[in-house]
Amino acid sequence: MADQTLPISGSVDVTPPHAAAGTFLERLHGWVVTVDHKKLGILYVVYSLIFLLVGGAEALAIRIQLMIPGNHFLTAATYNQFFTMHGTTMVFLVGMPILFGFANYLVPLMIGARDMAFPRLNAFSFWLTALGGLLLYFSFIGGPGLYGMGAAPDVGWFAYAPLTAHVFSPGNGTDYWALALIVSGFGTLGTAINIVATIISMRCKGMSLLRMPLFAWLMLVVSALTLVTITPLTAAQFMLLIDRYLGGHFFDTQAGGSALVWIHFFWIFGHPEVYVLVLPAFAIANEIIPVFSRKAIFGYPAMVAASVGIAFVSLGVWAHHMFTVGMTSVSNAFFVLSTMLVGIPTGIKIFNWLATMWGGKIRFATPMLYCTAFVFQFLIAGLTGIILSVAPWDWQLHNSYFVIAHFHYVLVGAIVFNIFAAIYYWYPKVTGRMMSERLGKWNFWLFLIGFHVTFDTMHFLGFLGMPRSIYTYEPNRGWNGLNMVVSIGAFIQGVAALIFVYNLVWSYFHGEVAGNDPWDAWTLEWATPSPPPDYNFATDPEVKSRRPLWDLKHPDDPDWKYE
Repeated sequence: MADQTLPISGSVDVTPPHAAAGTFLERLHGWVVTVDHKKLGILYVVYSLIFLLVGGAEALAIRIQLMIPGNHFLTAATYNQFFTMHGTTMVFLVGMPILFGFANYLVPLMIGARDMAFPRLNAFSFWLTALGGLLLYFSFIGGPGLYGMGAAPDVGWFAYAPLTAHVFSPGNGTDYWALALIVSGFGTLGTAINIVATIISMRCKGMSLLRMPLFAWLMLVVSALTLVTITPLTAAQFMLLIDRYLGGHFFDTQAGGSALVWIHFFWIFGHPEVYVLVLPAFAIANEIIPVFSRKAIFGYPAMVAASVGIAFVSLGVWAHHMFTVGMTSVSNAFFVLSTMLVGIPTGIKIFNWLATMWGGKIRFATPMLYCTAFVFQFLIAGLTGIILSVAPWDWQLHNSYFVIAHFHYVLVGAIVFNIFAAIYYWYPKVTGRMMSERLGKWNFWLFLIGFHVTFDTMHFLGFLGMPRSIYTYEPNRGWNGLNMVVSIGAFIQGVAALIFVYNLVWSYFHGEVAGNDPWDAWTLEWATPSPPPDYNFATDPEVKSRRPLWDLKHPDDPDWKYE
């Protein structure tokens, strides 16, 4: 049943892409000028995976420096550059592009469309995003910096004023940082507009909004949220460049400006941005957990409502990053309550995933292992987030390693784990080959162990008062052994990442032939050949429920008869 050919798939050559005809230059030219949403989705994912390795290498350099007290592996200046580039890379060059890459590839297939609404805008958006990433890393060779290591930015990925003023940042690093985020931000906005337009206007016959896969629903919510959150960040970057080059004083406190204005602008972007990143991770879990539990998702309407609720509430929580700046007690109370409120729709999702798995015939293939770990880890991340939402607790833990542990539990424990799950799950559709389950399980268990060794330990460093952003520490603080453990865990994660890369490449050439639907799934992308043809569907699909492929394969199954 898994490889049943459906009428909408057509008869198509399913030769794996690495065996396609044409010279290397012809194939390269085809990728550079493509407007096919599938190729652009692959470009986004490959681009992000490259920067994931770069950002991971920067993290390992940071952890070598902090492995022992008084270390001199990195100078203070170089540490600041690596710290800034690591954070910026992981948020802007890995998290956002890879998740929008999945959306690019999957949304048109899931809703029965031939392509995105604006194919040329889609291509333009990717190349803007790619240019932004390259521009950021050009800073390493972009002329002499203050400390003789190029002009890489060294102001932290949040770039608080007045550190970004010319007197404190006289090189070009901050300029590269601002320009790179402006350029990539315009690319992100273009992609978000395209996804919204595609989902609203290009769904196939019979696919109402409440019949869409939850992946498409969440990408609609995320794209709308992106349009709201990227704009204040872009405005702040322009204000920063005006301050630095045109004599503006938006953030210059000595000339009547305010450094707090930058913090407000940044976190009005920055905290909803967490949900821009984590909602697609939720979307991935929404597709994988039901398939490997052999049950429809529990509480579909509640999941949709919770996603929309998270997006709305997330716009009012940003200043919980600012409890220590001296806001009024009324402001503190508002942001305490709004931050706690966002936990309600998030909790609904966790209970729905658990209810989907409860009583199911769970198959712990590699994608499901990653999603199962994600549910547990995101629960922990939510609980530590509630701790930080309490203003008195935040006063004690603010800018400590507890905060780093918390947001890495979200960014790695939720988002990166589900990115791995998504790649293992949809890799057969993209390439026509299965990834190695044996290597996949090695990858999973090593990454899981390394993750918990690193970030569980960081919570205790935070309780013991270790501040974030420091490049070294004295040996009598009681942090020595814990920092060694954290660094060992980071290297275990690095080994797991290398196994993952090897699995990607090896499976591309030698993996088992997947067929059209190796997981016996139920969304429309699995109705097409693997990989799908340029035009996606030979005839336009028509759907009658939320699981159209399952309906066709199992017409006598009573479980499918619902709206």
